[in-house]
Amino acid sequence: MEGTLKPLSVAAVKEAMEQEVVVLDSRPSTLFTLGFVPGSINIGLDGKYAEWAEMLLPAKKPLVLVTQPGQEVESAQKLQDKGFTIAGYLEGGFDAWRNSGEEVDLIIDIEADEMAMDLPFDENILVMDVRQPNEFAEGHVVDAENVPLAEFTDLVNIANIEEEQNVYIHCGAGYRSVIAASLLKRQGIHNLRNILGGWDAIREEPRIKKTKEEKKKSEE
Repeated sequence: MEGTLKPLSVAAVKEAMEQEVVVLDSRPSTLFTLGFVPGSINIGLDGKYAEWAEMLLPAKKPLVLVTQPGQEVESAQKLQDKGFTIAGYLEGGFDAWRNSGEEVDLIIDIEADEMAMDLPFDENILVMDVRQPNEFAEGHVVDAENVPLAEFTDLVNIANIEEEQNVYIHCGAGYRSVIAASLLKRQGIHNLRNILGGWDAIREEPRIKKTKEEKKKSEE
């Protein structure tokens, strides 16, 4: 594997992107949100990496990887085991891209208490919960829209986001929401906020209404 995995310069990655190669960033979500190659998709190696890649990525398109230093081979091998073609990896990782002066994108992270302050005053907030339906049924933010991450393969499920809406996205703890946010970014949806800690943090925030009854009482 080490002999066949090709290191790519920033210029070579840019050229590959023009040929519709998919850039997959396997760094942890907490690093990805701080800065990434525009248009890249984050699926962290520290989670169900290969499973989500198999579910969400186009199988026939070759991948260029952006990884943590030293994780190039592991990131590639797990994908090759699922049948993906790896065109190479960005030599020097994301630091090489950033240091070259190329454009960098990011995802804004906010705490649950920040969302609590915004919810009563921003009529354009759309809370998007990307957990599974059974997780959603056990508890969720009032008026949140449940779009499970697995359904992000169908653009119809995310195409109804209005331009003026501010999307506050979360999952259970933070891994899946950044995958979802990166996919939304790739589709040109940039009014995003990722809720750090996900539902685990949200359910501990008393100012965020989790039931219709709570919301009704707060409005009385």
